[in-house]
Amino acid sequence: MTNAKELLTDEMIHQIEEAARTENRRPAEVLQDAVRQYLERRSWVEFVSRNEQRAREMGLTEEDVPRLVEEYRRENRERSR
Repeated sequence: MTNAKELLTDEMIHQIEEAARTENRRPAEVLQDAVRQYLERRSWVEFVSRNEQRAREMGLTEEDVPRLVEEYRRENRERSR
């Protein structure tokens, strides 16, 4: 794996170290949190993209959403009776 100093500018390293010092944490923890957040955000973006494509393929639009939500809720209420 590549060394962090090869990937980050001196300014970024300084900011990470300062953030870690301010939060009483290790720089590695700050970096781990940043990577974890990036991966979660990336996963969410991919999820949304896949489902937007699926909705387009099904011919659904944003205007359909309130109706579909109401249908879903009604079906759940009927099932729980």
